[in-house]
Formats: sequence, structure tokens, C-alpha cells
Amino acid sequence: MDYAKIRSNFEKHGFTTQLFAAKEVACDYFVGALKRQTIGFGGSVTLKEMGLYEALEPNNAVVWHNRVMARDVRRLANCASIYITSANAVSQSGEIVNIDGTGNRVAMTAFGPERCYYVVGKNKIADTLEDAIYRSRNVAAPLNAKRLNLKTPCAVKADKCYDCDSPDRCCRMTMIMDRAPIGLPSEIVFVDEALGY
Repeated sequence: MDYAKIRSNFEKHGFTTQLFAAKEVACDYFVGALKRQTIGFGGSVTLKEMGLYEALEPNNAVVWHNRVMARDVRRLANCASIYITSANAVSQSGEIVNIDGTGNRVAMTAFGPERCYYVVGKNKIADTLEDAIYRSRNVAAPLNAKRLNLKTPCAVKADKCYDCDSPDRCCRMTMIMDRAPIGLPSEIVFVDEALGY
């Protein structure tokens, strides 16, 4: 993995980047950087695997709707000054792809907080934008549907997208972020190990 090239591509697109060898080191980075903040978390297995919520909670007001699956909690997370999430996939050329069911995550990464962070494990780095879209639809989304016990064709085997019309469908909007949003400092924190879906 040529992280120097990947980071350079994201930096050309207006993102700042960090690279850490392991999730524990990345977690320590956040603990050192974020104190006395209101932090919203996007739904993310990556952040759960890092133990980031628990690590940040003692010195910050942290809101994570995965703790309580309620619309009001999602709204609280979306009022935070700092927003932390992951990505379904990123391309080596410097784009982020995320698929959402309610839109809370894609909304917050586009507008709202004072700063946004993405934590990206090496398993989420795809060669091209097309590969990143494919990964988001056919790897991340089915695994998330299965984890959430949704009644969708993809949740049965968690093997691919069936482009269903199920009321439980969690793939309702796809965001491709080509560049960091104007006025929203955004940082990609790469971790050189597999994290999340």
C-alpha cells in the first residue's frame, strides 16, 4: 500500500491526513487532540473496534446513536462541533464513498460540524473510485444490513447488493466526496490494519 501517494491525493483534494500503524495509536491520537469538545459519532463498526467512544468520553461530551438507536439521539450527534465517522470505502485517487439509510452521516460529513474526522482501515482502500463504489455496495452495505438484522436480501448471506426495494433497505443514498467541503476542515486518519466493514 503506497500510503504516501494516497495521502498526497487526499491532501490535493483539501483533506488533511494522518497515518498510524495500529488502532491503539490512532485512538491515543484522538484522546490527545480532543478535549472538552462536543463529539458526534456516525454509525461505525470501525470506531467501536477502536474503543474510541469509551476513550473520548471521560474528557468530552460524546453522542453516539449506536448506543441508543433513536432519532433524537441522531439529532444530538448531528449538533456536535466535532464529528467522527468512517467510510464504506475510499479510493487511492482521493475520494470517499459512503452509503446511508437515514442520511445523518452523509449530512454531517458535508455540512454542520466545525471539524470532521474519518477513520479508515486499510481494508477500505480501493484502487479506483469505481472499486470504492463497488465495495460500498457489495461489501460494507450487506455486512451492515446483517449486523442490524434488517429484512433485506443482502442481509441473508451478506454477500452482495441485490438492489432491493425492501422497506428495511439501508442503501438509500450514496455520497461520493470528491473534495473536502468548503468551510469544513476534514481529516482522514488512516490505520494500517483492517477495521470495520
